[in-house]
Amino acid sequence: MSLIKTSHNRRSFLKTSALTSGGLMLNFCWFTSCQSAHDLDPLVPAKEWFDFNGFLKIGDNGQVTIMSPNPEGGQNIKTSMPMIVAEELDIDWKDVLIEQAPLNTDLYQRQFIGGSNAIRFGWEGLRMAGATARHLLRQAAADLWNVPINEVSTQAGVLKHGSDNSATYGEMASAAAKLAIPEQVTLKELNDFSIIGHSKKNVDGLKIVTGQSLFGIDTNKEGMLIAMIVHPPAFGLQLKSVDETAVKSMPGIRDVFTIKVLNDDFGRMHFDTCTFLEVVAIVGDTTWEVMNAKKAITVDWEPFADYTETRTFWGKEKQTLTIPSGLENSRDHTNKLAEMSSKKAAIIRQDGDPQTAFKHATTVINRTYTAPYLAHNCMEPMNFFADVRDDKAILIGGLQKAELTEQTVSARLGIPVENIDIQLTRLGGGYGRRSYAHWVIEAALISQKMNAPIKLIYTREDDMSGGIYRPAYQATYRAALDDDNTLTAIHINAGGNLESPLYANRFPAGAIENYLAESWTINSNITIGSFRAPRSNFIACAEQSFLDEIAEAVNKDPIDFRLEMIEKAKRNPVGEKNDYDPDRLAGVLNLVREKSNWDNTPANLYKGVSVYFCHHSYSAQVLFLKLENEEPVIERVCCVVDCGIIVNPDAAANLAEGAIVDGIGNALYGEQRFTHGVPEKNNFHQYRMIRMSEAPKNIDVHFVENNIAPTGLGEPTFPPVFAALANALYQATGRRLHDQPFVEA
Repeated sequence: MSLIKTSHNRRSFLKTSALTSGGLMLNFCWFTSCQSAHDLDPLVPAKEWFDFNGFLKIGDNGQVTIMSPNPEGGQNIKTSMPMIVAEELDIDWKDVLIEQAPLNTDLYQRQFIGGSNAIRFGWEGLRMAGATARHLLRQAAADLWNVPINEVSTQAGVLKHGSDNSATYGEMASAAAKLAIPEQVTLKELNDFSIIGHSKKNVDGLKIVTGQSLFGIDTNKEGMLIAMIVHPPAFGLQLKSVDETAVKSMPGIRDVFTIKVLNDDFGRMHFDTCTFLEVVAIVGDTTWEVMNAKKAITVDWEPFADYTETRTFWGKEKQTLTIPSGLENSRDHTNKLAEMSSKKAAIIRQDGDPQTAFKHATTVINRTYTAPYLAHNCMEPMNFFADVRDDKAILIGGLQKAELTEQTVSARLGIPVENIDIQLTRLGGGYGRRSYAHWVIEAALISQKMNAPIKLIYTREDDMSGGIYRPAYQATYRAALDDDNTLTAIHINAGGNLESPLYANRFPAGAIENYLAESWTINSNITIGSFRAPRSNFIACAEQSFLDEIAEAVNKDPIDFRLEMIEKAKRNPVGEKNDYDPDRLAGVLNLVREKSNWDNTPANLYKGVSVYFCHHSYSAQVLFLKLENEEPVIERVCCVVDCGIIVNPDAAANLAEGAIVDGIGNALYGEQRFTHGVPEKNNFHQYRMIRMSEAPKNIDVHFVENNIAPTGLGEPTFPPVFAALANALYQATGRRLHDQPFVEA
C-alpha cells in the first residue's frame, strides 16, 4: 500500500469541523481542477450543504459534492478530476456532484489551466483528498462500533464491519467531521482502481448538446448593458481622436468613450499582453444596436513611435522588449527571418565539435522550414461580464489564468483583490488565447465608468484581428554525413518573431556526438502568445521532417533510423541535460509501428511517421493518405501516447483525436498575413479551417500502459501530426514540404 502525508506544501489540506448537522467538509489547496453538475439518481435532499469554495463535502444523504477550482476548457477535466477523488473516497460515481468554484487564492494554488498540467499537478492532492475523507469516515465508524479501524471496509459509499455493522457515508459524516486529520493516509493500489481507468461520460455533455447555459457568453443579468470596443485597424497604430456625436444619438446607445486598458507605469507580468492600450468603448441596450453604432462611428488613428516594455515572467525573470513603430508586412517578416537565420546567433547548446564535423563532411543536408502567424479562432469569441460598483467587482466568464488576471484587474481598477469576485465559466475554446485577458480589464473599466453591469462582446473580426497570435517561425537544419554515409553532426538555427521555437535539450540532443543549437528572435509590434503546445507546434514539424530527409539520405527506414538514434541516447547519452527518457520515446515508436502495421502498408496508401516529446509526455503517429484526383485524402492516423496513468480513457482518446484534427487543419491551411499592419483575414470566409470531410476517416489512439503518475495530454498529440502529414505527402507526391501552410488557402 502507498502512504501519503496529508500535509502538502503549506496549508494543503484543511478540515473544517464546525459543521452543525450531518456533513463532512474538506478543504484542500492542491485540488486543481474539477467541475460539473451531472444528473444524480433521486435521493432525499441533504439537510444542509455548506456553500464554501474549495472543498469536498458529504451530505447526510450520502451525496458527495466536489468543488472545482480550475476552469474547464474542453479537456474534460470536469469529469476526469472528480473521478480521482471518487476513486480514493470509494464512492459510487452516480452519487458525485461537481460544482465550479469561483476564484479563491486563499484556498487554491495554481488555479488556472495551461501547459497540460491539470491532471499532472492535481493527481496527488486529489487522491489525498479522497483518501483522507475515507479514512475519517472509517475512523468514525470504528469508534462507534468499538473496533479497530483496519477492520472497517468501504465499498461504494458504505462502511462495513463484518456482517453485523453497516452504515452509509452520510450517516457517519457528522461524526467524522469532529475527528483530527491524520498525519498520513493510505492510498489505493493501482490494480484496485474501479473508477480510474474506466470511461465516464462527460458530465456536461447533455448541457452542451442541448444548448444550456455554460459559457461566459451565456451570462445574462438584470439591468445588464452590452458593450463592444473599437480597436486600431492595423498594428503600429494608436488612437488619435474619436467623433462620437452622431453615434450617441443612435437608438439604444447609452454612451461612447475611450478607455486606457493598462496604465503607463503598470508593472506587467507574464500574461499581461495587451495589443492596443487605448480603445473606444460603445455601450448600449442590445447587441444589434451596439454593432450598428460600431459600424457608424468615426475614429482617427495615427502611427506610434518605438517604445519599450518590461515584463516579469512568473514573478522572477524580467525582460525588456523594444516594440518597433511602423506598419509591418508579411513579406518583410519573411525577409527578416531569412536574414537572421544567416547570421551568427546565440549558442544555446553545443556538444562535441560540430564545426569540424561539418568541415570534413562528405555530404551536408541543409533545409529551412517556416511557419506563419496563426490565429486561435476560438468557437466562442472573447467576452466577459462585469459589474463594478462601490469598490467591488463581480466578473463572470471563461479564463485560463484567472488567478493572475485578478491581480491585474485589482491594480488597474484600484480595488483590493479581496473585493474582486471572479466567477469561472466553461471556456468556449482557449489553448492559450484566454490566458491574455486584456478584454476582462476592458469590461471592468467599462462597467466602472457606466456604474452598471455590462457584458463586453468581441465580434469574430475583433478577435481575429486583435493579436495574441502564434508567432511566425523559421528553423534551418543542417546534417553532416561522412564517407560511409553516417550521420556525424546536426546543427539547428531557429528563431521567430519575438520568440524562438528552439528546445535545445530535446531529441535529437543527446543522441549525436556533435550537436549545435542556436537561437534568435526579431522584434515586432504584432503581439504573440501561447498557442496549443507553444513552440513545439512548429519545431516538431521541422525536426521530424528533417529526420525523414536524413533517413532517406542514409537509405534507412524512417522508424529504424529514429530508433537507432534513440538507442545511442540510451546506451551512451551525450550531454547531461537531455529532457527526455529514451526508453519511453522508443516505446511509443515501437508501439506505433505495431499498431499501424507500418511494415505492411497497402500499395495504394502513402505513410508518414513522427514522434515527439513535450509536456512530460511522448507521442508517435503514423498518418496514411491516398491521392484522389491528385488531391490527398487522409485515410487514417494511428496515434500512440505515453502520458502515464489514464484516468478517463474515452475522454483521453477524444482529446488526442481533437488535437490531431486541429493539427492537420493548421498544417494545411492555417495562416494570418499582414499588409501595412492590417491582418488580411478577419473571419472564416478568409481564414481557412479544416472541413469535416477533410478530417481523417479513422483515428485510432493507443495508450502505453504503465504505473507512472499522469503527465500532459491536452497538447502532446498536437505537434507530431504536422510532420507525419508532411512526410506522407512527400511519399505521395515526391515533393518535400518546408513551408506552412502546405496548401494555399
